[in-house]
Amino acid sequence: MPSLIDMRRRIRSVKNTQQITKAMKMVSAAKLRRAQDRVIASRPYGALLRKVLANVAAAALGDDDRDRQNQLLARRPEKNILLVVITGDKGLAGAFNANIIKGAQRFAAEHADAAIRLELIGRKGRDFFRKRNATIAGEHVNLAAKAAYEDTAAIARKAIELYCKEEIDAVYLVYNEFKSVASQKLTVSRVLPVEMPEQTEPVNYIFEQPPAEMLADLLPRYVESEFYRALLESAASEHAARMTAMEAATSNAGDMIEKLTLFMNRVRQASITKEIIEVVSGAAAAE
Repeated sequence: MPSLIDMRRRIRSVKNTQQITKAMKMVSAAKLRRAQDRVIASRPYGALLRKVLANVAAAALGDDDRDRQNQLLARRPEKNILLVVITGDKGLAGAFNANIIKGAQRFAAEHADAAIRLELIGRKGRDFFRKRNATIAGEHVNLAAKAAYEDTAAIARKAIELYCKEEIDAVYLVYNEFKSVASQKLTVSRVLPVEMPEQTEPVNYIFEQPPAEMLADLLPRYVESEFYRALLESAASEHAARMTAMEAATSNAGDMIEKLTLFMNRVRQASITKEIIEVVSGAAAAE
């Protein structure tokens, strides 16, 4: 049976851990609010860009068959794939990083016939795939903290360049999409070749320049925006997952403190009872 000193030390240790997890939960809650605002603000832009892209594509692709030869629309057998894996830079976020890594491994298993290069965004994904000798095309850390458009746009332009040179045949993103504080959805989406959104309502635009030229300008911007939106979604999901995990850890620490305190009181009571019995026995023996 452990001594009272050992029990007090263990309770003190759990209390210190509880203070840390509670502080981390509060920090993640504050960061989540800002990240959530960025995600919500980016979604209308992405939806409107897809709508404009569909309308321009309907006009451009209907003019001349040569317009269909836009490099970012060209489809080829997927023999070489660039997989962009977006994980977090830190742990203590529950299964957030593990789910993304498992999703990337599942994707690789489903495309075993293709040569897959990995573009790793986030320290956790980088560290994991480094140890497994995966083919890594690029590594990027601390992007989610800054959430700068130019950083992700540079990665997108690199992917576009590789695709136009036919060094790769497709580009996929693997990340967690933010649904709510308690829910994040693992998402695998293809960004290249660009899949044209369906045009729901015909819109007659008055074009100042040929639609094909506008389409050629819009497609890279669309790919860049998809990369940036994926980073924002991942950042918000990470803070939500960490806040949930730290809340559960704080609650579990409280339960453990309660159980340890109850056990310590029983040990102390047993010790006092033993001392009383020894005193009474000694007194009875002295009579």
